[in-house]
Amino acid sequence: MKFKDAIEIARPINCLMGALTVVIGLLNTRLNVPPEKLMINIILGVFMYIFLAASTNIINDIYDIEIDKVNRPERPIPRGSISLKQAKELSILYLIIAIILSLLNTLIFSLTLINLALVSFFGFIGWVYAKWGKRSGFIGNVIVGISYSIGLVYGGYLNGPIIPSYILFFFLTAFSLLVAREIIKGCEDIEGDKIQGVKTLAIKIGIKASRTISVIFALSAILFFILPVFTNILNKFLFIIFMVIGLIEVGYTILLMLTSDLKQEDLKKISLLLKIGMLLGLIAFLFASL
Repeated sequence: MKFKDAIEIARPINCLMGALTVVIGLLNTRLNVPPEKLMINIILGVFMYIFLAASTNIINDIYDIEIDKVNRPERPIPRGSISLKQAKELSILYLIIAIILSLLNTLIFSLTLINLALVSFFGFIGWVYAKWGKRSGFIGNVIVGISYSIGLVYGGYLNGPIIPSYILFFFLTAFSLLVAREIIKGCEDIEGDKIQGVKTLAIKIGIKASRTISVIFALSAILFFILPVFTNILNKFLFIIFMVIGLIEVGYTILLMLTSDLKQEDLKKISLLLKIGMLLGLIAFLFASL
């Protein structure tokens, strides 16, 4: 196993996007927090999330090896760059590092054990998702939505036990958009999923009906995206500017979802646009803290 393969299998872009949620949660709740505490929380919180997400991503690839041979043959395990044994060892190593970072943060700031429990719980959820959740369809979509959005709440929690309402709206926006994208990905990967008996919404109720549910979640994301305007976010002006950009992008994506033929190339484009919408939302949340 080469070093670059150990990085690639962790899906670093996804890890970094997820880690950004921790930074956003921390920056948006930084009032009355000493600068040194904020900086330590950012460093430990970000690296904790990266290693935890990397661990769960690898677990997912381990259980998805047969599916990935059809849907994602270029990934490290199906192409033979990393063996299953190496992948398991790497996943455990990343999880241990994440727990150690969380423990260190807990000890430095005398946090409750809730901090450590949350990290352990989501490490466990990552395994549950890979082993059972993904094949269950919609429940798996929900688990992904929570797992990649919870950093917003986690970051806020590191600064203090009281989570502002706008942080919860940020979380619900990201969660809704992620679930929308996961449903579309299930439509995109329908052939490989059928072979492996994965019961996605696309397989259970069809691509068109799944598209409708995805649209509902995307519309919910728009609603939750607007609600922070009516709260005491730190920088309402900058947030609104980038919120409008995000709303236009997601609105266009919803229009495409409703008007396209839902062919493979359409689904890939929609999935990418939903991911871009998620990134634009995170940028808006980030500017809300400036």
